[in-house]
Amino acid sequence: MVLVLIPADIAAARLALVALDPALAQAHAQTAPFDWRMRTGGFEGLFRMIVEQQVSVASAASVWKRVVEGLHGEITPRTVLALEVDHLRTFGLSGQKARYSHEIARAQVDGRIDFDHLETLSDAEAIARLVAIKGVGKWTAETFLMLCEGRLDIFPGGDIALQEAIRWADGAALRPREQEAHARAEIWRPHRSVAALLLWGWYVAVKRGEVVLEPANP
Repeated sequence: MVLVLIPADIAAARLALVALDPALAQAHAQTAPFDWRMRTGGFEGLFRMIVEQQVSVASAASVWKRVVEGLHGEITPRTVLALEVDHLRTFGLSGQKARYSHEIARAQVDGRIDFDHLETLSDAEAIARLVAIKGVGKWTAETFLMLCEGRLDIFPGGDIALQEAIRWADGAALRPREQEAHARAEIWRPHRSVAALLLWGWYVAVKRGEVVLEPANP
């Protein structure tokens, strides 16, 4: 069953995070309340995540609109596999993304992954099942489980923005590497997904100039 926190739960989780790790106090103080960023799940959610990677928000929205129109609103493994890679590319997909869309669809059709029962797997098992699909990396698997499947204790440690926000929080000279970011996030269990949303929100606010980053306490 997908669980998505309501605003009161998110607020309570944020306070718990600061209590667990005072280094998050500035991020908490400078980041406005936010809702859970739930996206469409299942095959469609993962397909869309692949489509939208490494392009601007505007470009992603435009390409996805063309994909939906090209598939006549039916985003399923069957409709994707019914079209050749070159046809999918006419919707604005790169050749690589078109091929990956076939890989994801084929994995569902072949039974290598079952999006309807993914929730029965542990986080580690679900990540392993997802990354076994060609074109799905660990970051994609983690963000999919968090944002599309509503998992509450996921931390995409390979995300550069999250790594930079951790650096700010800790007053460190260098960004942590992926493995280090995952290790740093252990203290935030069982609220790592909220920690990720908090750090993302803080990162965006700082980059937009909405808040001023203050030196971390020594």
